[in-house]
Amino acid sequence: MSFTPLGDTLHEKMGQNTTLKKQVESAEILEITQDVLRDMFGEELAGTAKPLFLKNRTMTISCNSSAMAQEIRVNQHDIVSAINKKAGKNEVDRIRYLA
Repeated sequence: MSFTPLGDTLHEKMGQNTTLKKQVESAEILEITQDVLRDMFGEELAGTAKPLFLKNRTMTISCNSSAMAQEIRVNQHDIVSAINKKAGKNEVDRIRYLA
């Protein structure tokens, strides 16, 4: 009996299913966004923001703090650049924040 490595199977399935591939890529961008916020603003302030979803190249972030919403507004260009650099491709054009 021969087994196929799980990574190979997942890679094959993702190549066949573009919806699944887009969902995985979107989840990766959300994780990258959280890392960028943490790197730029520190653990405590970044903890008040949660990336929710990426749609039409717009990252939507929920903010529990008006200070964090203000930081995102002021630093939007730098945040977008850092996300795209870390992702290795241009996935995000702008940020929409909910305060």
